[in-house]
Amino acid sequence: MMRKENLNYIFSIVLVLLFQSCGKTWLEAKPDKSLVVPNSIKDFQALLDNTSQVFNINQASGLSEIGAGDFYISFLGWQSLFNVQEKSAYIWAPTAGFYNGEQSLDWSSAYQRVLNTNVILEGIEKVRPGMTEQQDWNNVKGGALFFRAFDFFNLAQEYCVVYNSSTANADLGLPLRLEYDVNIKVKRSNLQQTYDRIIADLKEAANLLGIRPQYKTRPSKEAAYALLARTYLAMENYEQAGVYADLALQIQSDLMDYTKLNSAALFPIARFNAEVIFHSTFTYGIFNTTRLTVVPELYNDYAIGDCRRSVFFTTNANGMTFKGSYNGDKLLFGGLATDEMYLIRSECNARNGKPGLALEDLNHLRRSRWNGIYLDLISTNPNTVLEYILKERRKELVFRGIRWSDLRRLNRDPRFAVTLTRVLNGISYNLQPNDKRYVFPIDEEEIQLGGIQQNER
Repeated sequence: MMRKENLNYIFSIVLVLLFQSCGKTWLEAKPDKSLVVPNSIKDFQALLDNTSQVFNINQASGLSEIGAGDFYISFLGWQSLFNVQEKSAYIWAPTAGFYNGEQSLDWSSAYQRVLNTNVILEGIEKVRPGMTEQQDWNNVKGGALFFRAFDFFNLAQEYCVVYNSSTANADLGLPLRLEYDVNIKVKRSNLQQTYDRIIADLKEAANLLGIRPQYKTRPSKEAAYALLARTYLAMENYEQAGVYADLALQIQSDLMDYTKLNSAALFPIARFNAEVIFHSTFTYGIFNTTRLTVVPELYNDYAIGDCRRSVFFTTNANGMTFKGSYNGDKLLFGGLATDEMYLIRSECNARNGKPGLALEDLNHLRRSRWNGIYLDLISTNPNTVLEYILKERRKELVFRGIRWSDLRRLNRDPRFAVTLTRVLNGISYNLQPNDKRYVFPIDEEEIQLGGIQQNER
């Protein structure tokens, strides 16, 4: 890795370049091109390697994890939350007062990274690689495309309606900021254009990036395949989701043996472990383990003998809290891992009439999580197998910023539709399947200064 002092020096220059004034939104920010200093492949790679301040932190969707219903907090804990938007997301509040003047943290941090990637994408095109530098050049461009696609995908799960191929050309998508020239006004695209852009960026990234990364905080061909699998799954394109999950697993298919983890440890799972394809994290104050209590219905779904009962969870004052982050500490893991790819490939096989292949992946994953004698799940009924997989998916991918996207697509099928309920200070709050509040509002400043259309909720 580049020396930390050099990385911080280069990034401090770009912070000057990308500063945000008090009266500007991230879609309006106007950096001065004359201040651009990075002019080599190493410089641009150093910008992408700023993992702790920009590119690998708060990459996943925090608000959606708050709203996904896998935990509860006390009324006192809710009152003590610093950000209004955390409180609002917890009770699925209406648009009015959702931010109460705050800037949306998920929106602003994502578009900050998009602005950074556009600077890098424009800058790297001006660098002519030497004879031995072509792959390094490719990694910079491919990495920037990957990061931009990742942010657009996560933004789409929070600020756009669930993808429906029959309405996507009419549904509101994201403002697709693709140029460094911020004088170009960007309105909201349609949803089809948003997903087309995500897929195009990822496919181009896959063609450019090396197969495996030098560091797991860097994108790779494998990571691009994995994110394509996740994207196609959200689009309910189970043919393509399965194809790309398989491509990712052809490169890396490792699973940890959970029986060899120290479940008594404060955080039993190591950062950059064998399953991690791409590493990123996210957090909000609400996820503090002294506040967060896992809903009993979820914890009780882990059978005796399932190592995840003790690897993922420990007790707090109110019940069970979460300790199983693939980040190895209190920050939640928002990246990509092989266990998710097994579950995607399994689900796609079940939906495509291949229950036998689906069960092979599902049982292979479950065996690695089991202590003692494991009995394979068995069925020849694709619907039964699908139920097994979706149940496992919730248990395996808990607190990874994925559940919200799953709820959105699965709520379209009455067999899997779920009503979420929380009680706070004696008041019951509900989120019905397909409720318009499955789309978060855009903050008031962005609407007023950016001139973009608000979500209907």
